Amino acid sequence: MMALSIGINLLPVFLTTLSVHFGGPSGLTHEALGRIGAVLFAGLTAGILLTGPLADRFGTKPFALMGNLLTCLSLVACALAPSYATLLAACFCVGLGAGILDMVLSPVVAALEPERRSAAMNLLHSFYCLGAAATILIGMVALAFHMSWTAVCLVLAPFPLVVALLMGLLPFPPHVQEGHSRVRLRDLMRVRWFVLCLVAIALGGATELGMAQWLPAYAETILGYGKGTAALGLLLFSLAMALGRIVIGLASHRLSPVTLMFACCASSVVLFLAASFSPLPWLAYTCCILAGFAGSALWPTTLALAADRYPQGGATMFGALAALGNAGGIVMPWLVGSVADTVNLRWGLATSAVAPLLMA
Repeated sequence: MMALSIGINLLPVFLTTLSVHFGGPSGLTHEALGRIGAVLFAGLTAGILLTGPLADRFGTKPFALMGNLLTCLSLVACALAPSYATLLAACFCVGLGAGILDMVLSPVVAALEPERRSAAMNLLHSFYCLGAAATILIGMVALAFHMSWTAVCLVLAPFPLVVALLMGLLPFPPHVQEGHSRVRLRDLMRVRWFVLCLVAIALGGATELGMAQWLPAYAETILGYGKGTAALGLLLFSLAMALGRIVIGLASHRLSPVTLMFACCASSVVLFLAASFSPLPWLAYTCCILAGFAGSALWPTTLALAADRYPQGGATMFGALAALGNAGGIVMPWLVGSVADTVNLRWGLATSAVAPLLMA
């Protein structure tokens, strides 16, 4: 989980740097910057959709290894990209590797912890946030010491390779219990409850990633903070999200998961609007960070609810859910950038509040 978070979270720290690097003195448009995040999550979604049915047939281990290796090679390709178009292609491959990993890790953990899936799933996804925090911290150090973003890509690239070597030594559990037949996705798609889960996780992904992809640029260009403080906001956002998933995972056996998610949605709406329109920069900055805690449980708890209801859904079921979650991650960063170009970035960020409102 920490390995897959590297590629997804590294480039947002350097959005304003990438704007000058590939757009010249005038920089790239907000829409072009938003396209970087959208392409990352397009690759992520493609990796998930391709891997789900194959993992049910061939097992999860080969794809866990493949996802790490592809992430490593794609980070190197990002560092060597000579043009904006090449960078987008490399970002798609980074997302593809991350998507393969995102696909296989959830069913593996669900199989390891069948009696406490909600807590286990929130804990698993908290390590995505911790990996993001570590990545952002490295990016902040790089900015402080005027280290180029390309060098940071090359420094982080070996980490997924090490994870692949370690994973190669481990046995992986079956993700469908022996003696039970897997529930086919086509049968699940006829169930209204499961379709609602797909819609919910898409909105959960949009809630999480609309803020995550734009927070540094918003803090720098609208709130007036420096690059280091802007990157620190994303670091604290990721830590708040990790803390939220750990706390909510521990409390999941005491409270209804749906009640928890409703509370997360309501608080997310309030924090998104306060972050967008507060006249006090420090208050807006704080609300951006707290939005990470508020929206933390939406994605993993939806996965856990589906796994509890359909324990024989297999990797394909997790793939469908993760693909829809990441589809929200494709649309929302691009939508924020498009609204920012039309009005301004405050209104662009406020657009993200629609996702948790609809999910509630």
